[in-house]
Amino acid sequence: MNRQVHPDTRADGTYARDQRYLATRITADGRDGYHVEPGRYRLVAARACPWANRAIIVRRLLGLEPVLSMGLCGPVHDERSWTFDLDPDGLDPVLRIPRLRDAYLARDPAYERDITVPAIVDVPTGAVVTNDFRQMTLDLSTEWTAHHRPGAPDLCPHEHRDEIDELNEVVFREVNNGVYRAGRASTQRAYEGAFRVLFDRLDALSDRLARQRFLLGGTITEADVRLFTTLVRFDAVYHDHFKVNRSTLTAMPVLWAYARDLFQTPGFGDTVDLEQAKAHYYRTQPELNPSGIVPVGPADPGWTTPHHREQLGGRPFGDGTPPGPPPPSTEALSAR
Repeated sequence: MNRQVHPDTRADGTYARDQRYLATRITADGRDGYHVEPGRYRLVAARACPWANRAIIVRRLLGLEPVLSMGLCGPVHDERSWTFDLDPDGLDPVLRIPRLRDAYLARDPAYERDITVPAIVDVPTGAVVTNDFRQMTLDLSTEWTAHHRPGAPDLCPHEHRDEIDELNEVVFREVNNGVYRAGRASTQRAYEGAFRVLFDRLDALSDRLARQRFLLGGTITEADVRLFTTLVRFDAVYHDHFKVNRSTLTAMPVLWAYARDLFQTPGFGDTVDLEQAKAHYYRTQPELNPSGIVPVGPADPGWTTPHHREQLGGRPFGDGTPPGPPPPSTEALSAR
């Protein structure tokens, strides 16, 4: 049988994500050549993408909207690049480019790797500074502190940093990327191995969250942001598209209640568009869905129904406060 195989799939059928990113950091001291400066940079994201969704959430929780603008790509792209097709003229209104690829080439005219979101672009030069989504949100929390809103939560508390880093690595390997390792596998053995690892980890996380409201205790941290963006897409996309169908999220009571708790927390659910997520996965991965047909369902399983997680105690924002409503701009979008 002639079948398409994703270029990041190894000879043994396992999926290995290309993690060679532009790792330049934007820091308070500018040690990589880029100082934190209000208005200088633009976050380019897409609501369809779970990795970009992390950056959108963290930016909103920390109240960085006034100092870090955001451009949004549409959910469907071609083999060359994410595009700004949501903007009326097909151009990002700040960068004045039709494709994110243009900003990557402004950084490196010989750039040959994937054009990925999220990316932070230096507006004066039009060049991508970084697309390292792993470090990006940590730096927004720890390097941009002078510009956090009053009441912003501490998403990376120093006393828990080692535990957060360790948990983030496990969740990335076995859940965030775990759904891809199952869905992108090209042999039965590789798929089943990734499937088992994924659900073993989800079961372990369920046990952990049965005892405490959030992953690190009673308040939200970076670790919760990273887990949420996979869970919120699980039933709408991954369960069928990536064949991770042992059970739906809604059939895992603890994780389903935890995901609803976060969804209903300002800064989480109001950044999500599951219709865009479905369009992205089902229309841009022809090796998995040759027809390009986007499923109509599933119906809303009840994201805004009571979750009762408050019975475990804790305060989502600790000593801080929730962010206000999304700004009344093209960035704002009702959650679906």
